[in-house]
Amino acid sequence: MWAVVGLGNPGRRFSETRHNVGSIFIKKVAKGWKVRLRKRIFSSKAAEVDRKGDKVLLGIPQTYMNRSGLAVKKIVEGRGINPENLIIVFDDFDIPLGDVRIRKEGGTGTHKGMHSIVEELRTNKFPRIRIGIGPSAPVEDATEFVLSSFEKVEEPLLKESLRKAQEALEMMLDGEIEKAMSIYNQRQKSLED
Repeated sequence: MWAVVGLGNPGRRFSETRHNVGSIFIKKVAKGWKVRLRKRIFSSKAAEVDRKGDKVLLGIPQTYMNRSGLAVKKIVEGRGINPENLIIVFDDFDIPLGDVRIRKEGGTGTHKGMHSIVEELRTNKFPRIRIGIGPSAPVEDATEFVLSSFEKVEEPLLKESLRKAQEALEMMLDGEIEKAMSIYNQRQKSLED
């Protein structure tokens, strides 16, 4: 069994913010897979799906970001999921909007949701999809930026990020994480090149 968990903060106030791009992604996947996310299973909105003979749990923790690990631990323990079959999807300030990066495992950077997950699971050996939300110009306050909503002009790049992340997810669920990494971890050439 797989679990794909998108990070964010609960509540309407945060629902469309940059920091919630992980949960925005899970909602998009659920809609595409024609499943409905239910409330309050493992402190998350969740749905289980049969995909090509595998069970996949889609989840959005209903804890605040810095306590994401509490919900993720409940999912992992509640469904007996091995960490290598847990895919965490989250925002990354250091990746440009429109790009994604795939990793098999690794550190947490400055992301408090990821810190919480590694702390609760006591391992960093699980795959992740990092969705770029990076600003196009320097910002004075990173916290204010990540808690702001996407602007209209950014929507095409957001859509592109979500499309790439979904393609990468399908590859990862098919056991092709190396392929996903080779495609999406290359630095994208700018349009001027």
